[in-house]
Amino acid sequence: MIERDADGRRREGPDVGALRPDLEADSERRQLEELRFLHEVLRLATTARTWDELLSIVVDGTRDALGADVSSLYLLDRDGLALTLAATNGLDRHQIGRARVPFGEGITGRVAASREPVAIEDVRSDDRFLWVRGLDQRRFVASMLSVPLSWNDQVVGVLNVQTERRRRFAPRDVAQLRAIADLLAGIVAKGRLQREAEAQVASLQALERAQAELVALVTHELRTPLAVVRAYLDLLADAVADGAATVPDAGEWHRRAEEQVLRLDHLVDSILASVRPEEQSPLDLVPIDLGEIVDETLASVGPLLRRHTVVREGTRGLRVLGDAPRLRQVLEHLLENAVKYAPPGSRITISTRLQEGVGRLSVADEGPGVPEEWRERIFEPYARRAETGVVRGSGIGLYAARRLGEAMGARLWCEPTEAGGARFVVALAAAVAL
Repeated sequence: MIERDADGRRREGPDVGALRPDLEADSERRQLEELRFLHEVLRLATTARTWDELLSIVVDGTRDALGADVSSLYLLDRDGLALTLAATNGLDRHQIGRARVPFGEGITGRVAASREPVAIEDVRSDDRFLWVRGLDQRRFVASMLSVPLSWNDQVVGVLNVQTERRRRFAPRDVAQLRAIADLLAGIVAKGRLQREAEAQVASLQALERAQAELVALVTHELRTPLAVVRAYLDLLADAVADGAATVPDAGEWHRRAEEQVLRLDHLVDSILASVRPEEQSPLDLVPIDLGEIVDETLASVGPLLRRHTVVREGTRGLRVLGDAPRLRQVLEHLLENAVKYAPPGSRITISTRLQEGVGRLSVADEGPGVPEEWRERIFEPYARRAETGVVRGSGIGLYAARRLGEAMGARLWCEPTEAGGARFVVALAAAVAL
């Protein structure tokens, strides 16, 4: 192109024809960079090992691609009423899964409802912007660009980028963010479905474990009274085998066995109530006498202890806050455990003491003891004292005892005795007379 100055002299101007190839080359380079970026995000997203890693890749890649300060991804709730923050790399991460924007409100909610992108140069002057308490205030936001994520003609979320300085987002920025959103919508939607399916599987597995645990607890709870009844029947059988014409204690043995049969009946009722938790009444903690609990329990399970020497120690008349039936069950489990692991003829010591305002009920045996590394594990379901070489029972008794104790605010632990056996301690708040 030829230009002339005021004096008519010829002046060389820019050759537009020569510039056009440079502009086209620059545009092609940008498009190539965008394609490379989209390919890299797609590669990373498809190789993400976890849902959180996938979302982190989404927001980090989006922020870097748009040269923004913050990128956030909101997913539409299943009920379609709100969008919940799923990932962010510039806002308060503690709000992930908590911050919610109503559908159709704020910029994010409006973009989800309209399915059209929105670019705002100054959010302070835009009434549509919704300040989310505890989230956006942590970082001053000046400008914002939001685009919807759509999959199979359904909105699944909104992808946002924000800057701390005012910025006018160009059509090229909008097109680039839309391309990212279109690419990621299917990945995010399918990943979300997979995550929900995995959560449902985990829930079903937890339910199966809970059912197995319930069966084990029921089995263990029923076995103790059955063992007592069997012991009384053995006494009667021994008396008959000895040729005794009359058995002076037969009436008492019959009464005790009958008590255990009634107890079995009550246990069945309790089990039925446990699978209908809405019908359970709240636990009522009242002052109870530890000595009376020990007396009643020993009378109930006496035949189980006939091959051991029972020793009583400690404070009499000690009262604690608890639930008498549950505490008796706890003591039964501890006594049954002592009988399993203490050799016949050895002592089982039951002690009641007051220490620093706490009532302590303990059962000590002269068995092999519990190694230190096992003193917590034995309270797990199905754990046994395998390392002692003596393995009996279902491995559920101590677990049941701790659960029963915790239900009334008690603590239960295991500690060694001076002679090397095991001592199980139940600690309850002492009842104070006013």
